[in-house]
Parts: sequence; C-alpha cells; structure tokens
Amino acid sequence: IVHGAKRVPQDAVSDQCPEPDGFFADAEQCDKYYQCSDGHITEKLCPDGMVFNDYSTEYEKCDLPFNIDCSARSKLQSPQPSEHCPRKHGYFAHETHNVCDKFYFCVDGKYNMITCPDGLVYNENAGICSWPDEAKRNGCSSEEVFQFQCPKVDEAVAATHPRYADPEDCQYFYVCINGDTPRRNGCKLGQVFDDQSKKCDWARNVPECADWYKGRLTDVQLAELENPPTPRPRATKVSKRKHQRPRAGDDILV
Repeated sequence: IVHGAKRVPQDAVSDQCPEPDGFFADAEQCDKYYQCSDGHITEKLCPDGMVFNDYSTEYEKCDLPFNIDCSARSKLQSPQPSEHCPRKHGYFAHETHNVCDKFYFCVDGKYNMITCPDGLVYNENAGICSWPDEAKRNGCSSEEVFQFQCPKVDEAVAATHPRYADPEDCQYFYVCINGDTPRRNGCKLGQVFDDQSKKCDWARNVPECADWYKGRLTDVQLAELENPPTPRPRATKVSKRKHQRPRAGDDILV
C-alpha cells in the first residue's frame, strides 16, 4: 500500500533511474522510494509508520521497521499520531515505561492493545513478545519484571542454568540463565515445582505444596489430570446391506 505519490518532472530526473524499471529506495529516507517505469521516475511514500522494503527492485512493498535495516537511511516522514499510536501503522510499546507486557498494534491510526504471555515483555526491536533479558528495555529488566534475583553460584553451577522455586507460586519456578538472569517458567496444571528434585511433579508428591490446588481443583479433577481416563474405542458399525446374488449378465470378478 502506498500513498502520497507525485510525478517528478521527466526532464529533471530522467537520468536518476538506476534501471529503466523497478522500485528503488531513497538514499536518506527509509519510508521514501521511487518507481521507475521506462525511465520515468515517480517519488512515493509508504504509509506513516512503515518503511520501504528494498530487498528486491521487482516488488513494491512497504514493511514494518523492525524487519528492515534503516541505519543507513534513518530519516522518516513527519509522524501522524493518534491515541496510543505514535504513528498511523505499527507496533508500539505502552506509554508507561514500566508496563512491559502490553503494547499497541495500530492500523490507520486505530489501536488494539495486546498483552504478552505471562513472563514475557514486548520487544521493541523485534515487534514480538520475548524474555526481558532479550528485549533489553529500560524498566523491564528480568529482575524488575519478576522481582526475583538469582542466588550467587560458582561457574560450574551457573553453566547448568539452575532452577529455583517461585517463592509466591508453587506452580512456577525460575531458570537462571548462566546463573544470573531469571526466566519464569511453569509446570502444567495439577503439578508443582519440587525444589528438591528441581522438576515438576504432582502436587500430592511435594509436601510443602500438597494443598496448592485446594479450592481450585477437586481431588477427582486432580486424579483425572494425573491418570486421564482411557478413551473408549469407537464401536465398529456393521453394514446392514443384504448380500445379493449376481444376476444374469453381471460381470463376476475372480
């Protein structure tokens, strides 16, 4: 999708097309590009918030900024902001710097707020949800998001990415990457983290968390999670069609 196209006088730019036909990026502005047709050049702009994808001169494509390297042509058109949308199109972090797990998806200046899965934050450089240590956002470090610090360990233990129980939630635990960067993980429903074995186990097997699901799951539900019922085999339907003798003139296969 493009807009803002304008025809540049032919006598002024006829020698500026690198090739007679194709789409070419502007040397300085990442959301500006040119269409050349039989040597005639037309200047174009991507929609606000998008930039020109210069991977191929055969295709006219505007893309999201985190998919394109704009370091050599960093200029952009003036923004057209609206509520929660710094530009008309794109993905944008929440305005409050320490609200790390929410971001906005904007299309034509209209926003939709998205929440990352538990334990992840919005990564402005990639346009996706990722671990806090990968996103590297101010106010959204692993320690700030999880309120947990990995215990100091020697290099041998650190290399194993040690695990520690979440002190507030039996179902969750922290994996300390290289011994110092926490990432929050969870056990499946019905299980808790055993801080002795460093593995997930059924709640009844971990004394300090045996009652963790009390009031949320019944004993019957917990038993079914641990030993799911075997599905009954489907009954085979017997055909009720009557066998008929071949009639005279019918072909008989042998």
